[in-house]
Amino acid sequence: MLLSSCIVLISVVCSFFLLGSSAMLNLTLPGQHPDPEAVVLDLHRRVNVSVSRRQMLSYSINDQSSSCLTGNPIDDCWRCDPNWQQNRQRLADCGIGFGQYALGGKGGKFYVVTDSTDNDAVNPKIGTLRYAVIQTEPLWIVFATNMVIHLSQELIFNSYKTVDGRGADVHIVGGGCLTIQYITNVIIHNIHIHHCYQSGETNVRSSPTHYGWRTLSDGDGISISGSRDIWVDHCKLSHCKDGLIDAVLGCTGITISNNLFSHHNEVMLLGHSDDYLPDTGMQVTIAFNHFGVNLIQRMPRCRRGYIHVVNNDYTRWEMYAIGGSGNPTINSQGNRYSAPSDRNAKEVTKRVNTEQGKWMGWNWRSEGDIMVNGAYFVASGEGVELKYEKAYSVEPKSAVLIDQLTMNAGVLSGRGNNLGKWSAGNDGAGTGLGSTSDGLDNYDDSSDSKSPLRPSSHTIIASILIALSSMFLLHVTTNPMFL
Repeated sequence: MLLSSCIVLISVVCSFFLLGSSAMLNLTLPGQHPDPEAVVLDLHRRVNVSVSRRQMLSYSINDQSSSCLTGNPIDDCWRCDPNWQQNRQRLADCGIGFGQYALGGKGGKFYVVTDSTDNDAVNPKIGTLRYAVIQTEPLWIVFATNMVIHLSQELIFNSYKTVDGRGADVHIVGGGCLTIQYITNVIIHNIHIHHCYQSGETNVRSSPTHYGWRTLSDGDGISISGSRDIWVDHCKLSHCKDGLIDAVLGCTGITISNNLFSHHNEVMLLGHSDDYLPDTGMQVTIAFNHFGVNLIQRMPRCRRGYIHVVNNDYTRWEMYAIGGSGNPTINSQGNRYSAPSDRNAKEVTKRVNTEQGKWMGWNWRSEGDIMVNGAYFVASGEGVELKYEKAYSVEPKSAVLIDQLTMNAGVLSGRGNNLGKWSAGNDGAGTGLGSTSDGLDNYDDSSDSKSPLRPSSHTIIASILIALSSMFLLHVTTNPMFL
């Protein structure tokens, strides 16, 4: 059955190569939302509901739940439960924006990282983070204690993984850092990622059954390629060789939220190149982040795609905040832009290496943004025409609420944030750290946590589909007959 399914899948993909250029007109990425404006409005509804609830409950002094509400719909979703650590996987239901469908390791076993070493990129030890992220089954990865993980090489993820640093102070540094390529459903939460440098020219394992030669990496904090349904939340990123977060080569369905960025030059790149057509389907939400001190440019720098930048706090920049080329759609709503003192760097936006006659038609919008210290946003285009009338209840919240919405941006600390250490709780059958020989706590009592970890047929088919789709898109964009 599996073999026949794969043959049919390969036949379907290969048939696209035989179609004429007309087939390219309807090319979309797997996971691309057909109506990005609906996703934007849904995000505003969620923010408005959280803000309104906070305002109403704040009048009740005796209501303990009012003290946890911030108006930030992600945090309010799980942090208002005083026993949230008993249901850690609730986090997967709290996503917003284009990456809201990222499941991570929801429904999978808990894996407890007990070993902070990373001495062998081909044969990682049980108990290490590298051993966990390469597995084929869904895993919810937590940490036994505070630790600094100094990577020897890129940490290459497999699909359906959550890295949950709540309750511990976890730093990831070193070679290559986090690599998410041609997979789906990853959540990275509450992790320090910094001082990442180039690595490679050696073998690195990407699954229990495969390792391969890796050329020199870019040195990104988080490198995302050809992947979808990715959510990076409440992380602190700084001091990396290349980008802090880069998403290229046909990525879509991404949310980057509640993070603290600082001390870096080229902060975030979205899109492979101006000529890489599949990135037209890229959809990214950037929400509730704090772009802090000593940042120079690319917050983000966009090529093609639809980028929603909403309710972020830009402390300052040295060159520009938001840049782009290749006609991306940039929808900036309810942000606070604080310009630097340099009178030549007051503009929020930058059209990179593009003449004004070309970029005047690009759809770059600013709605409800607050400009501080002379900052100004150069809008362009006529705007995307909505398919339905916007009601007042879904207007973007004013940037005057930025302090409230971004007050907890970055890694959540234990003090004042009600963060407990790892506990299996009600959603894990294990009773202690590393309760089985492979470092896994059973989510399902009926499963055998000591049995070999083998990929399911669905996982194999999904992996083949993503790989073949990526090969097809790359072939299309480099073959003149499709252009």
